[in-house]
Parts: sequence; structure tokens; C-alpha cells
Amino acid sequence: MKKMSNPTFQRESQAESQHKARKRFGQNFLIDHGIIRDIVRSVHPKKEDLIVEIGPGKGAITQLLADSCDNLSVIELDRDLVPWLKVKFEHHPNFQLFQADALQFDFAQLIKNSQPLRIVGNLPYNISTPLIFHLLTYANRVQDMHFMLQKEVVKRIAAQAGDSAYGRLSIMVQYYCAVEDLFDVPPTSFDPAPKVDSAIVRLTPHATLPYVANNIKSLETLVNVAFQQRRKTLRNSLKQLLTAEQMETLPVNLQLRPEEISLPEYVAMSNLLGELSLNSKLQAEAE
Repeated sequence: MKKMSNPTFQRESQAESQHKARKRFGQNFLIDHGIIRDIVRSVHPKKEDLIVEIGPGKGAITQLLADSCDNLSVIELDRDLVPWLKVKFEHHPNFQLFQADALQFDFAQLIKNSQPLRIVGNLPYNISTPLIFHLLTYANRVQDMHFMLQKEVVKRIAAQAGDSAYGRLSIMVQYYCAVEDLFDVPPTSFDPAPKVDSAIVRLTPHATLPYVANNIKSLETLVNVAFQQRRKTLRNSLKQLLTAEQMETLPVNLQLRPEEISLPEYVAMSNLLGELSLNSKLQAEAE
């Protein structure tokens, strides 16, 4: 008996092949099947996992994830890709598709029975940094994150104090997560081929923070201010935050540049700033 084809699926498959990558969405579709398998092998999805894919695009990674787990949610901004993604994956159990901007998306809504999320994504280069900062706000509800990023961004995330790539992104990601630079991905693995190399990074939120900031906003402010003028010494960078007398109480060499200060030292400075601020407030109230 001849198997009947699905005309709806045929139309959607044709639409998939004709869909052109859009610059405004930062689209570069992954076409290297070897790299796709390597990514999914790195994720090592299990049946019971709650997996979230950001930017499934044409479903290159989605297919292998859907075959491996029973709970897959995908977030796709491009509304033209949504109809055929629905058709292609609707037969998979507990498949959810959200046409949404990941930068504005509430990932907490995907959590079931307090089970942590596993997040995967080929992140558009133009929004990768703000999106990572958004996802860090859910770090205590996430098991791990595997991202395809511009190689230069992965270098910045993994950089240590003293490296030229070390900065705000390095410090804040490493505050929340262990970072593993897994492997590089050449431009030829994409259609269209980007002008930069890419890399796969794994971020695993710490079960217990190795260094605890008493006030995370204070840490963020301190790091932001320090790296606004990264070529200046710490003494010059922090003038807008502290008086000369207060700076002398900091547990670091003020002649160093911001990129030479380690994560634990930034956390220690942040906590001391909080104490100085509290003491100033108490003194003002007493007067």
C-alpha cells in the first residue's frame, strides 16, 4: 500500500527550504550534521529532562533533542518559522513552541515540579550578551546551559583576571556558573557563513556560590563602574563611588587595573562597599 504524503507538511518543508536568514534576527542556520551531533552529545539529553531551546531556527538541533527527551520547549522569534516548526514537531510528547523574544521571556513558567531547566541555544550574536545576563537571573532554577556563541564572546566568558578578554561578562557569569569552553565551530558550518568563528560553551550554575555577594546589585554596580574605564587604575575608576579615605580600606592594590582584579576580590570589595554605605547611613541618622 502506497504511503500517502502529507500536503501540509510538504508545503511547510518547502517553506523551510526557501526561508532566507534574516540579518535583523541575527540568523545563521547550522547545517553541519557532525557539529550538530557533537552539540547534542555534549548536552547529553535524557528522557526526563526539561529542555528549552532558544532560537530553533530550522530545527537542526531541535530534531535530535526531541528524539532524546519527552519535555522540550522552544522559543522562536521569527514568526515565519513557527508554522512549520509546529507541524514538524507536534507529534513529539510535551512539545511546546513559543513565538516570543527570549530577552523578554519568563523562563520560570517552564519549570515543572521544581525540576531545573536545561537550556540550549544557537544565540544570535547581536543579543548574546544581554540574553546571557537575562538567563543568569534564573541561575538557581537551571541545571546547565549549552550555547553556540561568537568565539570572542566565549573567550570573554571564560577569561581569568589578567587576561585581555577579562571583564564584566567574565566576572558576572563566573559568579553564578562554572564555565567550560567545549569546542570551536567554523563559519562553514552555517548558512549563511558568518564572518567570525563560533564556539560551544557550557555554563553550569554553582550548587553553592563559591563567593557570596551580600548585595548582588552592589557587585554589579562596582564591576560596571570599574570597567567603564578599564585602562585606568582602580583608584581612578572608583572615584565616583568612594572617597579617597574609603578607597584606602579596600583589600586590593589600587594601582592595579580593573582587569587584574579577581572575582573573589571584586566580591570582597562589593561587600565592604555595602558595609561602608550602611555605616554612612547609620552615622547620618545618628546626627
